[in-house]
Amino acid sequence: MSTNEYTRKPEWLKIKLNTNENYTGLKKMMREKKLHTVCEEARCPNIHECWAVRKTATFMILGDTCTRACRFCAVKTGLPTELDLQEPERVAESVSLMGLKHVVVTAVARDDLKDGGAAVFAETVRAIRKKNPFTSIEVLPSDMGGVLENLKLLMDAKPDILNHNIETVRRLSDRVRARAKYDRSLEFLRRAKELQPSIPTKSSIMVGLGETKEDIIETMDDLRANNVDIMTIGQYLQPSKKHLKVEKYYHPDEFQELKDIALSKGFSHCESGPLVRSSYHADEQVNAATKRNQAKEA
Repeated sequence: MSTNEYTRKPEWLKIKLNTNENYTGLKKMMREKKLHTVCEEARCPNIHECWAVRKTATFMILGDTCTRACRFCAVKTGLPTELDLQEPERVAESVSLMGLKHVVVTAVARDDLKDGGAAVFAETVRAIRKKNPFTSIEVLPSDMGGVLENLKLLMDAKPDILNHNIETVRRLSDRVRARAKYDRSLEFLRRAKELQPSIPTKSSIMVGLGETKEDIIETMDDLRANNVDIMTIGQYLQPSKKHLKVEKYYHPDEFQELKDIALSKGFSHCESGPLVRSSYHADEQVNAATKRNQAKEA
């Protein structure tokens, strides 16, 4: 029988809340700047650790309404009405106020825009870099419709790392993801590397949706075949009764085994654990990938 979010979670999924002044201060600043974070919108389980302890956050640009309705995601869906061209400057200013050494910029899917939001993404990268020259920048876009020109527009801004999530294994992709395609995501990641070979690429999957170990290994092989450097693996948690059920809660030992397999396949870094999300410890991931690339070039 399938388990779901409304049954008792295992001990290793318990989260220690920490709402110190860093957390409340960051939340207040986000509202004052009229900015969105995926930490809040996607109900990330690590929000208290990242905001209160690590003092980091993942900015979500292009509004808070996604044009897709993936069956795993808690972000609001519908027809967006927001396109704020001043948003890049506000994000850059917030990064400066927070004193971030590494920032992740993601966005809702904007299939209503011809460029998929690439121009605003690129401008956000440039604005952050101008105001915060020592901050490394990670971008986490949708597939932007699979249009090469859109990806090129973003990669020309030269983020420090390009992250695009494949989300699940090939066998489950059409059921889990709305409009996104497994092979299109692989192509997106491959083309990003072709456009800017020195920029590390990264992807993430959720487990617990009914995949097998063989499915996960196949996805690892597919990602490596398309030159992806970094992989993250985390437990799927059902946001509401309307979303896909959890088929299995993986034990921490299973996550460690998956990490060992990923590293053996040549990923420069793999973050794998029950509460791991795509942006979890992102600063450590980009540092590991950079060191590995430097070692290759030496």
